[in-house]
Order: sequence, then C-alpha cells, then structure tokens
Amino acid sequence: MNSFVLNLQSSSQSERIKGVCSFVGQDDSGSFGIQAGHARMLTVLRYGLARYRTDNDTWVYLAMPGAVVYCIDNQLFVTTRRYFTDTNYQRISTTLLNQLLQEEEALQQVKENISRLEQEMLRRLWQLERVAK
Repeated sequence: MNSFVLNLQSSSQSERIKGVCSFVGQDDSGSFGIQAGHARMLTVLRYGLARYRTDNDTWVYLAMPGAVVYCIDNQLFVTTRRYFTDTNYQRISTTLLNQLLQEEEALQQVKENISRLEQEMLRRLWQLERVAK
C-alpha cells in the first residue's frame, strides 16, 4: 500500500511518522482526506480531532487547537501550538474536552484582566484631566 510521511510539529514536540496511508481532517470547507501522492496543498484545520491511518491499519486520533496543514512531495506537515495523539477515541475525546475547558477558563481570566486594566486606565485618565484643569 502507498504511504507518506506525517510530520507533527508543535511548540514543545515534534514527530516524524513514516508509513501513513491516509489522513482525515476538517477545515472551514468541511471534512477532507489525504492519501499518498496527494497534490500540493495548504489549509488550516479547525479545533478538534483529526486522524491518520498507519500501514498496519491502526487509526490514530490527533487532538489539537487548530493547525496549519501543508502537503508537498509525499509529506504532510501539521503545525500547531500543541497536540495529543491516542489510538483510543474515547480517551482522546475526554482529553480534548478537558483541554478545551481549561483554555476557556484561561481565556475568561485574560478577558477579565483586560477589562480591569481598561477601567483603571480610564479612571487614571479622568483623574489626570481633573488635575490639569
């Protein structure tokens, strides 16, 4: 069976996986698949799960917060902030859900901090204006 090389890259890890027969992901246009010999392409994956099948017929699930995918010369490059892989769908779905909840909580904290900072800046500008008069 024809295969290609999958290069997974994140800020803290990278893997080069040989013997990949197919890759399934989802971008804004919908779900798509890549097999060996695929034409050159570039797209952005959505937050969630992708999967790839190895030459021993094992499906491996790939959870990530979005990624850039580039296919060229029988290699597929998946570049993301971080990723998790697992052959068990239920386990990786749980990991992805937990990660999503943690990121949402962190994002909410950042938004609250920015709001407080904006309020403090406005208060100080108002004080400076009163002093200048």
